[in-house]
Amino acid sequence: MRRGIAATALVAALGLTIAACGGDGEGNGTNSSGELSGTVTFWDTSNEAEKPTYKALAEGFTKLHPKVKVKYVSVPFGEANAKFKNAAGGNSGAPDVMRTEVAWVADFASLGYLAPLDGTPAIENEVDWLPQAAASTKYEGKTYAVPQVIDTMALFYNKKMLKDAGVEVPKNIDELKAASKKISEKSPGKTGLYLRGDDPYWFLSFLYGEGGDMVDAKSKTVTIDDESGVKAYKTIKDLVDSKAAITDASDGWNNMQNAFKSGKVAMMLNGPWAIADARAGAQFKDPANLGIAPVPAGSAAQGSPQGGWNLSVYAGSQNLNASYEFAKYMSSAKVQQQTTEKLSLLPTRLSVYTQPTVADNEMVKFFKPAVDKAVERPWIPQGNSLFEPIRLHMANVLTGKTSPEKAAAETGDAYRKLLKDYK
Repeated sequence: MRRGIAATALVAALGLTIAACGGDGEGNGTNSSGELSGTVTFWDTSNEAEKPTYKALAEGFTKLHPKVKVKYVSVPFGEANAKFKNAAGGNSGAPDVMRTEVAWVADFASLGYLAPLDGTPAIENEVDWLPQAAASTKYEGKTYAVPQVIDTMALFYNKKMLKDAGVEVPKNIDELKAASKKISEKSPGKTGLYLRGDDPYWFLSFLYGEGGDMVDAKSKTVTIDDESGVKAYKTIKDLVDSKAAITDASDGWNNMQNAFKSGKVAMMLNGPWAIADARAGAQFKDPANLGIAPVPAGSAAQGSPQGGWNLSVYAGSQNLNASYEFAKYMSSAKVQQQTTEKLSLLPTRLSVYTQPTVADNEMVKFFKPAVDKAVERPWIPQGNSLFEPIRLHMANVLTGKTSPEKAAAETGDAYRKLLKDYK
């Protein structure tokens, strides 16, 4: 987005104000002897199944630096973005380090809320990072985060339910519809797929499957309102109308997870972050019953979005030295290996994939090739804001309030208002 002189000056001034204020800490994070000290407040945005692992890992930092206290705070993902902006913008209550979704980094950095990490201890062995993971940490040539987890979407399926219905794992949307019909016939009251109707991130696989994208950042062109966008909206509508899928416009995560874990549905689109929770369900007391396959292809391609999580340091932290070291620790090869061993999440460091406990992990074996083929999202400050128009129009399409054609057109119009210099 093109910003005027006044806006640029305001952000610059805001950045100076933030840097001068600071968070919960003691000085710059070192005592008179040069030893790290003080408090590092860490906002963790992981889900309920992941939270205990991240809490234990974060608090393990004190074993390396006994005079540093880690204040662990669990912040729900849905609240974290706005909560951080409110705290950072008001110079009060922001964490020293935050687990940031990949689309948030450029946004927060453009507002002056993040500390540049180039030349700091936070960046260790940068050449070990997966290139596609490192891409989301940059803004205007500087590094504002360190990559911690990378992920993408896949088709989770209940092996027994598919076997009982006599169907193979669907490779495309047509096969998905056919498989869902047989599952419902075999088990009345059961459905093939749970489709997230409340989260636009899930829409991207259908958009990519039709050969489309939200925008082309290189040419600064809005693309979601072309024919591929219309087809993507048509696809989700048809899946629900044909009863191949059930959906819900609210509380989709819990409804989807409960439906899948209880056997109400045989399939769902999800990512590595859902593995631990899915395996806690009654249908997966035998972990081998959980199957993972590529997202079913659309008419043009098979695609899923690149996602993940980074670690960012607040520009106003009063203990930057300790915060840099904490970010380094939480993104280290050792911690990433432990995270994979506990949660089957994918590392962002190449070296971690050579460790036997990681290389032999069945979920890593599937998801790493999927990540390598995932579609990279536009790493622009407005990247996260691109989701809201999709969320609104997904709901309208699924409830019949608007047509796919109108939904695509109005999503494109919303993007052009947001991205003033895009055509």
